[in-house]
Order: sequence, then C-alpha cells, then structure tokens
Amino acid sequence: MSRRRVLATAGWIALMLPAPRAAAAWFGRLFAGTPPELGVVDGALRPCPDKPNCVSSQAADSAHAIAPFRYDGEMGDAMTRLADVVAAQQGAVIVSRRAGYLRAEFTSRIMGFVDDVEFTADAPSHTIHVRSASRLGYSDLGVNRARVENLRRQFAVPSHGSPQPQRTSFPKPKR
Repeated sequence: MSRRRVLATAGWIALMLPAPRAAAAWFGRLFAGTPPELGVVDGALRPCPDKPNCVSSQAADSAHAIAPFRYDGEMGDAMTRLADVVAAQQGAVIVSRRAGYLRAEFTSRIMGFVDDVEFTADAPSHTIHVRSASRLGYSDLGVNRARVENLRRQFAVPSHGSPQPQRTSFPKPKR
C-alpha cells in the first residue's frame, strides 16, 4: 500500500471515530422532547409519573421516594450553594432560578437524553425538596436516584470546602 493511501485511510478513520458519538448525541436531542409541565403547584413539586424513571422527596410511594435535602442558615444561601453544586455537574444547565426554586436539565453524555431536576425550598423546615425525572423511556436504571444522592453529598460539604466530619476508622475486631 502506498504512503498516500495509508495516510488517506488514516484520515478517514480519524474523521469517523467521533461520528458514532455525535450521531448518538444528535439522536438523543432529536427525541429529547419538550419539557413536561414542571414547577410548584399548591406548594409541592408535581408528582412522578407511573414509571420508575423518577424520584421525588414528596412522593408517597417507596418506588419514587427519596429524602429531601436539609440545610442550616438562610434559605437564599442554601439555594445559592445548591445552584453552584448543580452548575458544576457534567451535562447540567440551569434553566430556571427564582427565590426558593431551581430547575436544571441534565443531558447524558453518550445519547444526549435529557432529565429534568427541580428543587423547591421550604424555609420554615430548612428543607429543600427535589424531583428528578427522565423525559423519555420507562426505566432509567437508577440514574435519577444516583444523581440526587450525588448532589446531596456535594451539597452537604460546607461552602468553605472542608467536608462535614465523617467516621474514618473502624473499631478493631475483638479476638
């Protein structure tokens, strides 16, 4: 094979490598759909649909239920810290932010599917309720639950950067 043909083949291969990923992302955006009706209604986030691809701290059933976030201090400071945590996530875009409410869209890396995540603060109880749901499909294989738990861990880190005290050693076994 001539050097020219080898270089041409290598060039085509280099051009085609990102193509499957770009095609998958395009496919995901094509079918991402429009956001469902979201927001706070009568003081609560909308309920999860009858599919396992949603979690909510205001859900009554165990399949969808997840604990809300707790905070100390002022609601505005907590929501600002939460917005910073959300904005730092890969694939996250904050699309709505107002006093006591935050909504973000998370786009998956490979297929470009969009999940909607909402937070609403209840100042008297120092609680932030959360709802995270996939726009498409039936099951999300636990992605929304894992995302909320990851956000909770990061939100729990005080703003000065040092984590809250955690048990770092275990008792030695008795012999």
